[in-house]
Amino acid sequence: MSDHSQAPHTEEDVVESIVPLMPIVLPIGGAVLIFMLAFIAVFMA
Repeated sequence: MSDHSQAPHTEEDVVESIVPLMPIVLPIGGAVLIFMLAFIAVFMA
């Protein structure tokens, strides 16, 4: 039989790949949300 010496495949967790980006993503998402809410409030007034 053939000898296959492959390294075990390790899955990268999606959450762990996003965590370092949180200091950038959260303020941008919050700013967009506040802008949309303010736009809706002005548009409805």
